[in-house]
Amino acid sequence: MTADDLRPRLAVYLVADPDATETPLIDAVQAALDGGATMVQLRAKRLGGYDLYRRATQLKFLCEQYGALFVVNDRLDIALATGADGVHLGASDLPVDVARELAPPGFLIGFSPKTLDDVAAAARLGADYVGLGPVFPTGSKADAQPPIGIDGLRQQIAVARVPTVGIGGITVANAEAVVAAGTDGVAVISAILGAVDPTAATADLAAAVARGVAARSGGLA
Repeated sequence: MTADDLRPRLAVYLVADPDATETPLIDAVQAALDGGATMVQLRAKRLGGYDLYRRATQLKFLCEQYGALFVVNDRLDIALATGADGVHLGASDLPVDVARELAPPGFLIGFSPKTLDDVAAAARLGADYVGLGPVFPTGSKADAQPPIGIDGLRQQIAVARVPTVGIGGITVANAEAVVAAGTDGVAVISAILGAVDPTAATADLAAAVARGVAARSGGLA
């Protein structure tokens, strides 16, 4: 998949964490897909390998029905075993270049860099996209770094050589500004999984992303 093919698939990126929803995760993800989610990442830190494999298999099948991309957080082995579209790695996970050597052609590798140098190096190491942030304060990740804000986001986008998605404290109210700053999409957890109506929340996010793209393009998108 080329970078240009990937960019629109990052538009509304759901990080599916079973600890972030009171409803069964499969139902919450389906509701998000009904609302227009374009990509789903399974992030289940507390699940063992067997349960994670089963959950990933279910979500991979569901995402296929909607034409959405599916990736697994951290676990390259689970991603490969379930036929996921890719894996998403953090700075303390398996190195991106090692994952690239192990992965088959066309396999997506996402990366969450910690520093500006990490952002700049992502393409060279073999990442297909990077998650930039946290843009705003977030309660979804206990060990999150201080928020970088829109100005910090622009600095990271300027050195990125791969598609980007903004993450951290993103809501319907601020998603447009994040995309207008230059990201290809927004990654969210609570904005969808914590919503009373996840389908409507996802649709609202998709609309905000579209407005951000239009603003970035001078109203031509």
